[in-house]
This record gives sequence, C-alpha cells and structure tokens, in this order.
Amino acid sequence: ILTGHIGEVMKESVQAALSLLRSREGQLGVNPEEFREMDIHVHVPAGAVPKDGPSAGIAMFTALASLFSNTPVRPDVAMTGEISLRGLVLPIGGLKEKSLAAMRAGISTVIIPKLNEKDLFDVPEEAKQKLKFVPVENVDEVLAVALEKNGATQQQATGSASTKTMAE
Repeated sequence: ILTGHIGEVMKESVQAALSLLRSREGQLGVNPEEFREMDIHVHVPAGAVPKDGPSAGIAMFTALASLFSNTPVRPDVAMTGEISLRGLVLPIGGLKEKSLAAMRAGISTVIIPKLNEKDLFDVPEEAKQKLKFVPVENVDEVLAVALEKNGATQQQATGSASTKTMAE
C-alpha cells in the first residue's frame, strides 16, 4: 500500500525498492517468511503536497532494508538517487537544491549517484565544506554508508509477525 499523494514515478520507485529487497533478502538478513507474510504500507508524509520523481529510490530501499534487517539508518545521512531492479544507483536532477536542503537540516553526509559527481560543480562552496558527499554506484555501497555499523537492533521496530513500523 502506498499513500501520501505520491505520483506514478515515485510509486514505481517504491515498487522497485521492494522488488530489489525481495531479490536480496538472504544477503540482507531479511527473514523470507516474515517478508512474505507481511503487508507493507509506505506513507510519505505531508499527504496534501504532491510528490513525484525517482530521486527517493535509494532512500526507499534503505528504509525498507533498515526495517526488515532491524538495522537503524544513521541520523546524519541524507541520500538521493534512482535505483534499478539490479541495484544500480542512477543519476538525479536538482543536486544543488537537495544539497542546500541537507545542509539546512544539519545533515553531515550526503549519498549521491556516482554519475552526479560532475554536478557538484554547481553546489555552493559553503555546502561542499559542510557536507561530505559520498558518490555510489550500487545499493550495497549505499547501505555500507547509510546503516549503523554497531549492529544495534532498531528499537523503533515493533509489532507482530504481520505488522512492523518504522519510527519517523
């Protein structure tokens, strides 16, 4: 289930993230039985505001991988990038604007598609000094940067075999 006034392209990004997660469930430590038995509801807040585009693909994949592997996402990381069904991270538009938003939000690390590295030229110098940009080519590289390394169990994950919730 997808809610939050999201457009067709963003819906496809969530579906691609779910398909990719299913194809890598063993590699990510996801319990296949739990994954198959569970209803998944992705809600993008600010439901009255239309949202669309593929740029949140790696964020959606990372959120789902975090949820099902019980590994928290680092709170100081932001990310942008489209994903392919094979786990490649594809380029996006608006890197300058997204970088400035990350800086305003107090983020320290921004994961970007390697193919957008050339667009860092447009990012203001202040943002380049305050933010660490990590160019990636695939979702394995994304998870290596985005997920907590200490192996802590996600305390916000709650529920039965049919329900699991990510804290906002």
